[in-house]
Parts: sequence; structure tokens; C-alpha cells
Amino acid sequence: MSDDSRQDHPDEHTRTSAPATFNNWERETLERLVFATVREQRAARRWSIFFKLSFLVLAFFAIWAYFDFNFSGTDADAMGRHTALIEIDGAIDTEGSGSADSVIPSLDKAFADPGSAAVILRIDSPGGSPVQAGIIVDEMLRMKKLYPNKPLYVVVDEICASGGYYIAAAADKIYVNKASIVGSVGVLMDGFGFTGLMDKLGVERRLLTAGENKGFLDPFSPQTEKQKQHALSMLSEIHQQFIAVVRAGRGKRLKETPEIFSGLYWTGAKAVEMGLADGFGTVDTVARDVVKAEDIIDYTAHEGLPERVLKKFGASVGAGAVHSIYKGAVPALR
Repeated sequence: MSDDSRQDHPDEHTRTSAPATFNNWERETLERLVFATVREQRAARRWSIFFKLSFLVLAFFAIWAYFDFNFSGTDADAMGRHTALIEIDGAIDTEGSGSADSVIPSLDKAFADPGSAAVILRIDSPGGSPVQAGIIVDEMLRMKKLYPNKPLYVVVDEICASGGYYIAAAADKIYVNKASIVGSVGVLMDGFGFTGLMDKLGVERRLLTAGENKGFLDPFSPQTEKQKQHALSMLSEIHQQFIAVVRAGRGKRLKETPEIFSGLYWTGAKAVEMGLADGFGTVDTVARDVVKAEDIIDYTAHEGLPERVLKKFGASVGAGAVHSIYKGAVPALR
């Protein structure tokens, strides 16, 4: 075979392999385009499903909230003679079931309902704000005057102390469990002082005020005797308001001793002996045996769905933190 013939063979291989290489590149490119298109379609379907599900969830919440807000009182409207129940569970504060904004509308609705034979206020609270407790007591007294034939009872669960008892004292009668914690008729104002620690660390407090006592109870400044006496005077004034409510509410049933207004608390059994409570009972037994209306309807102003959802996902954490930081030291019935 000649050299020319041998040299032709590589050229033929080059001519035949070039189209194959081109075809492979074209096929790979097409495959990439197809796969990219498929991925985009899948992503689009996933986002479409996500948005549809989100819309359904929001619609479900909206419908639930509508029924929660607008039909909460239908059972009470349809029921005949019954015992109305309102619950205070937790601290007496500006938020929650122990706030005046929550309790007062419930009281008004329970008393105004012609089917309610009596109102039971079930309390499980260690105390809290004297302002909120005082507002609730004022409304309780107003309702008792408007509806003199409709008794108002308090049933104590685990604890009814300080601000909780402040409210309870305004009821016609108080029922407890033998082991309930009752009393703590006193007021406190607490806080911290960091001046000693700051001196050790060499930290200087630079507080500028217009007014001699504007930095009153600032934890980073020394407490003067004048400021201390002023705080004690305020606490004493609020304490006397508390005592007046207890004396007015309990009347001759109260067996006064020097310790009864000292801030101590007692078991439910001891509270009955001292006249701080009237007897033993639960919501069910009081409704059945005292009111003679076993059917119980809850008038407690429960949180609506949007509030519950927001709190569950922590939407109110920031506001709560800011409130707790700037609220400062205030008198408390606890």
C-alpha cells in the first residue's frame, strides 16, 4: 500500500467523527434545555401549590375569626335560666383575662342577660396591678347596684392573693378549696440597685434631669431617704385603699387581727375561719347548690383567633419586651 493511501485514512476518520461530535454537543445542549424547562415547570407548580395552600389557610383563619368574633354569645342567648361564669386566670394586668378591658365587658354582658340567675367570678391569680383591680371592683359594685337581685359570687381555684383578693372582696360571697391560697392583703414595689457593682467596675452613671426627683427609683442611682419615704407613703396609701375594699366587702364576717392586713396569706380552710372567705365550693357546686341553676355559661372574653395566632408565632414578643423594659417600678398587689 502506498504512502498516499495510508495518509488518506486519517482524513476519512476526521470527516466521519466531526459530525458525530457535533451531534453529541447538540444533543447535550438540547437535553440541558429540556431539563431546565422541566425544572422551571416543577418550580412553578410548587410555588403555585404553595400560594394556593397559603390562600386556603388564610381563608380558613378568616372564616374561623368571623365565627369567633360574631357568634360567641349565641349559646347564652339561646339558653334559659343559667349561672354566668367569668374567669380570671393569671396576673391582674393590662392584658389577659385579668385586665379590666377583658373582665368589665364580660361582667356587663353576664349581668344584663335576663337568663343569668347569678354571676360567678372564678379567680386563680397571685395578684397584680392595683389600678386594674380597682377598676374591676368599681364595675362590680356598679353592677350589684343595677342588679340587686342577681348575686355575684367568687370561686377561688389555686390562689386568690393580693390583687386577686382585692377583686374577690367585692363579691357577695367567696368560696374556696381547703388548700387554696388566700389573702396577702398588702402592697409592694420592687426593683434593683446596681450602684455598688458600678463602683467596683468603675462605671459612672451620667443622668441629667430637670427636677430634683425625676430620677426617682432609677436603679443606677443611689436611693435617697427622701425618695424612700415618698415611695413608702404611696404604698401605704394604696394599702389603705385595699383595706377599705376588704372591710367594706367582708363587713362583720371579717375577724380582724393585726396580721390580717400584714401581707400574710393562708389556706382556704383558715381563710374561712378568719372571715376572708365564706365556705367551700367549686363552680359546679355553687351553681348547683347555691344558685340552683346547674347550667353554666362562660361569659369570659376569650382572645380572638388573630390574637392567638400572632402570639403563637411570637408577633407580640417585641412589644412585650419593650413594655417590660420601660414600665419601671410600680406598686403591685402581689
